[in-house]
Amino acid sequence: MIRVLVAEDHTIVREGIKQLIGLAKDLVVVGEASHGEQLLEILRHTPCEVVLLDISMPGVNGLEAIPRIRALPEPPAILVLSMHDEAQMAARALKVGAAGYATKDSEPALLLTAIRRVAGGGRYIDPALADRMVFEVGLTDSRPLHSLLSEREFSVFERLAQGANVNDIAQQLGLSSKTISTHKARLMLKLKVHSVAELVRYALEQRLL
Repeated sequence: MIRVLVAEDHTIVREGIKQLIGLAKDLVVVGEASHGEQLLEILRHTPCEVVLLDISMPGVNGLEAIPRIRALPEPPAILVLSMHDEAQMAARALKVGAAGYATKDSEPALLLTAIRRVAGGGRYIDPALADRMVFEVGLTDSRPLHSLLSEREFSVFERLAQGANVNDIAQQLGLSSKTISTHKARLMLKLKVHSVAELVRYALEQRLL
């Protein structure tokens, strides 16, 4: 039996995933979390083979949680479930240690296949994304500007785009406001934007919101 932990902040989506997994004879949901900190706490005392991880959760988001899950004594395989069908986002998740990347609009049967594959030590990429990853992520000319951001800068960028201010972000990430301001200045330079409004527009155009 493959034990799955579902980390997703939207209750309706989480319930839907649990029902879907419940239909499979070889899969069982052993726990659920609605934010990153809760997920990391549950993982300390709930053994499982696969974590189904939503990439944009409040608090510690999916991308930030991946290295922390991988650092556990017996880390489960991580299958990222995202609303972003974005090659760059998938590449980031795989780079920091996810075993697979599925999008929320993929076929339910494909999600079950993905869970089984990563549980068995394999890798899984949403088929619609796989081709684009080869082209978009591999070719430096066509890579979007946000691919130049470090993981920390990307975390700050994501939160700024969602409307958080420097002090909020400092609190969420456990860093000083000065450090966040430095990251903000660097990421705005890399994205070639001059205001938070332009940053939000960039995030929308790149389908990152």
